[in-house]
Amino acid sequence: MTPGRSHATLTVMSKTLATDELSDIVEQLALCDGHHSAPSRPVVAPVPKRSRIGETLALYRTLLFPAIGDEPGAERDLAWLHRRTCELRELLTSEIRWALRQDDVSARPEELALELMRRLPDLKRALLEDAQAALSGDPACTGIDEVLICYPGFLAITVHRLAHEIYRRNVRILARMMSEWVHSETGIDIHPGAQIGRHFFIDHGTGVVIGETCVVGDHVRIYQGVTLGALSFARDDSGNLVRDTKRHPTIEDHVVIYANATVLGGQTVVGHHSIIGASVWLAHSIQAHTTVVMEQPKLRFRNQTPTAFDQPPDYQI
Repeated sequence: MTPGRSHATLTVMSKTLATDELSDIVEQLALCDGHHSAPSRPVVAPVPKRSRIGETLALYRTLLFPAIGDEPGAERDLAWLHRRTCELRELLTSEIRWALRQDDVSARPEELALELMRRLPDLKRALLEDAQAALSGDPACTGIDEVLICYPGFLAITVHRLAHEIYRRNVRILARMMSEWVHSETGIDIHPGAQIGRHFFIDHGTGVVIGETCVVGDHVRIYQGVTLGALSFARDDSGNLVRDTKRHPTIEDHVVIYANATVLGGQTVVGHHSIIGASVWLAHSIQAHTTVVMEQPKLRFRNQTPTAFDQPPDYQI
């Protein structure tokens, strides 16, 4: 220890040096944002946390389908429905108010929230058709209640139909937050910009990706691992991505796309009543009533009797 300096003195010096270093770090972080002080944009509302988005979506689902709510013993009469509807409107208004500032959109959050509330009856009717599609398309399904409660594909389309309405009103960051919430819950990634028709069913669902400019018709069924994606991204003369172009395929009515198939390209159209087989890679249009399948794979079988020096492989993980 340096003569004449106590432990208390060294502790104060250490804290001072640490504070100075932290101040330098703060200044560098501010420079990364192009300013030396606090952010120039005022915070008009707190950033909605992921859990808050989940609460909003849970309330939205409960309003559409009260039987799946998590309020045991609650009397779901008109008074209950009115109270919960008011709560959803307040949640959406708060989240839209924050999102409008981020998207730099000039609109009244109260009006947008009310517009969304007016869409709820139509969304419920569309989702009941989606539930019926699941019941009709899956022999393992025992009833509509099972679809509403258990099916990840139905949860994904339930959230998507609301997120798409929000996206259409240019509140895009909130729509993306909702789609990413359900993506993390189900493994199904549907961009809120995708246009999806009636009577839609995703079976199993894990790994499904549907891009922003994808257009899906009515009575379409897809399976796990399906990608409806883009071929490549056009760039302008400066090398920047060209946005707001049709990058993802169009799937017409009554199409079935089986597991792990990949359909790419903004000019790609899958004609109505077509079937895309498992693991197919498709990057061009096909006419209506077309079936596309992979060639039969060639399998090799080897019958080998192990010797005394051989041990059978152990693939336990």
